Amino acid sequence: MDIENSLRELGSVNVETLRQAILAQDEAAWHEEQVRQESYEVHKQTQSIVLVFTDGNGWPNIEVRKEPGWDRLAEAAVPVMHDIIDRCYPKGGTIIRAMAAKLLVGGKIRPHRDSHPSFHHGHRIHVPITTNPRVRFIIDGRPYRFEVGQAYELNNQLTHSVANKGTEDRITFIFDYVPPNVLGRVAA
Repeated sequence: MDIENSLRELGSVNVETLRQAILAQDEAAWHEEQVRQESYEVHKQTQSIVLVFTDGNGWPNIEVRKEPGWDRLAEAAVPVMHDIIDRCYPKGGTIIRAMAAKLLVGGKIRPHRDSHPSFHHGHRIHVPITTNPRVRFIIDGRPYRFEVGQAYELNNQLTHSVANKGTEDRITFIFDYVPPNVLGRVAA
């Protein structure tokens, strides 16, 4: 969504339960769902554990599906998402995507803008799970550091990129929240 700034700080969040749940996932969980990596060139160097997802076909009458990560991570993720929504957004909307996203050591997400209409109407929220001092998130040409224990809304209509030059993977929990009265029918 095109928010007034490149980034909106949403405040502190208790991520410890979600962090533990994500870090407890085995390596196979990071490879079971490849839709982002196969559909979007910029995500080739990432891995994901997807909880809910839509490809956005038929916007705004979309289908939101529970994915394999739901059964393993929803219990820890839903309270974090609802806490952020309750504090920062109008209630009654829909979470249309939610996932843990890993950017591998040495990995890059090349500069891009999120172009699907769902990204024009939805809030893209990032909740860092792990990071390191050598991760660089660039939005509209300006570098940002995301901290574990904080939540951020990204203006995904601006050009953004990420590089992980550190020695450990960067993991972020990402979800897209569409405010009420935007969507047609949603099944999930």
